[in-house]
Amino acid sequence: MLSPALSALHPTPLALGAIALWASLATLGVRLSHLPPFWLTGVTLLIGSVIALPLSRWDPRQWRVPLPTLLLGVYGLFGYHFLLFIALRHAPPVQANLVNYLWPLGMVVMAPLFLPGLTWTARQVLASLLGFAGAALAITGGRSLDGGLAWGYLPALGAAFVWASYSLLTQRVPPFPTSAIGLFALVSGVLSLACHAWLEPAIQVSASDILWLLLMGLGPLGAAFFLWDAALKRGDARQIGLLSFVTPLLSTLLLLWTRGETPHASIGLATALIVGAAWMGRSQVD
Repeated sequence: MLSPALSALHPTPLALGAIALWASLATLGVRLSHLPPFWLTGVTLLIGSVIALPLSRWDPRQWRVPLPTLLLGVYGLFGYHFLLFIALRHAPPVQANLVNYLWPLGMVVMAPLFLPGLTWTARQVLASLLGFAGAALAITGGRSLDGGLAWGYLPALGAAFVWASYSLLTQRVPPFPTSAIGLFALVSGVLSLACHAWLEPAIQVSASDILWLLLMGLGPLGAAFFLWDAALKRGDARQIGLLSFVTPLLSTLLLLWTRGETPHASIGLATALIVGAAWMGRSQVD
């Protein structure tokens, strides 16, 4: 169930809107890197949950969902960030992020397993592998990856599975309003702050941090989740999964732009691979 404003939009711009907002997460994260990650996630999720109020037309009954649906939402929003932050603490960040970006591939491959009536072909799997190759080039910048095995890769893989499965399973539970994402974010934010109190030192926030916190909360950890849910409710999960490989590419380009750096030549190849993957996947959607 979508709000009138979201129901009028095609799923592709909805998904691209979420992707564009998620692409800003790394840049905003750099601005706020001095803040503990669980505190940062908890506060920004609480800020993002406020978006649900106008979407629900200020009707709190729109937030009411069955307990299994709420648990699924917390599994997705809290479980994904929890595992990702654990991975980034115990594995090289670039490699861990690369493992994390297996989730679009997971969406394409697992869609027929989670969603009855969907199938995939060899060309769809090839498209998802091309997309992952493009994402890998965007993340690594063409550099070779050094370092041995680290147990942090396991939670990174877990994070990828959580987000892919959450995205697919939201279509298996009874229909719920997109505004209920606000409840998922609210509960997940509280759990993240509990992790902060348990695992992280106390902090002081400066006045200059407030604007960046608002931007992160209203954008990649707020509106992006609502747009993503609306896109999945109306679109094909396999095609949306392929589009998601654009996220690390845009994220890298935005980081380079804000730092005044020139993109590596590999970015061009990454762009070609991701665009080609999206086109190939589009041609194969049933």
